[in-house]
Parts: sequence; C-alpha cells; structure tokens
Amino acid sequence: MKYNKMHKNLFFREVLCGLTVEETAKLCFKTVRQVKLWDGGKTDIPPECKRLMRMVKGRELHHKPDWEGFQMRGDYLILPNGQPVTSQRLLTAISVLEIESEIEIKTTTKLIKYARMLSKAITRSE
Repeated sequence: MKYNKMHKNLFFREVLCGLTVEETAKLCFKTVRQVKLWDGGKTDIPPECKRLMRMVKGRELHHKPDWEGFQMRGDYLILPNGQPVTSQRLLTAISVLEIESEIEIKTTTKLIKYARMLSKAITRSE
C-alpha cells in the first residue's frame, strides 16, 4: 500500500491555520495553483504569507516580541500564561487603571515590581 506524506507546508496551512487552498490564495494574493505548489513542497511558503496566515487565524497577534505568546481563540484573548480574557474583562481592567487613584497607583507599582522580580528569577533558573 502506498502512503503519501503530508508536506510541512500543507500541515501548516490545513492543520495549524485551518485554511483552505482558496482562502489561502485569496489572503496571500496568490493563485490556487501557487498554494498547491506550496502544499506539494515544490516551493516554501513565503514568510510574509505564513505571518498573514497565523495572524488571520489568531495564532499570532503581532510580530513584535512584546506580543509573543498572545493568541486569539474564538472570543478570547489568550495570555502567554494560557489565561483566557474576554473583551469585557480587558475593558474593565483598562477602566480601573485609568481611574488612577492613589491606592491603584501604589498597587500597580508593587505588582509591576513583583512581576519584574519573578521574571528575573525565572530567567536565572533556566
């Protein structure tokens, strides 16, 4: 029995990004034929097309390091620690920060200080 191997480009497009050939062609301004060439391994998917595919399916929000680990999954922003956040919770958090009462400023300062200390401790232990 003959088995065909799935090329990494096809796996990326179908499994990781969940895009059809037609969706990918439209998104990347390519022809269906070109996408099929990628799927077959004749050529690699250009990096800018891969980024577009990841972004459109919420697997990547931005290419800058500050956004590394953030994802969109359905109606949730997934934080790097895996915690899902709804848009309403995000707006509430921003509103609380904008109040800027003395207690919130002190609390925020302490939280940022502890977060930086934890980050340094984790980096050293790795």
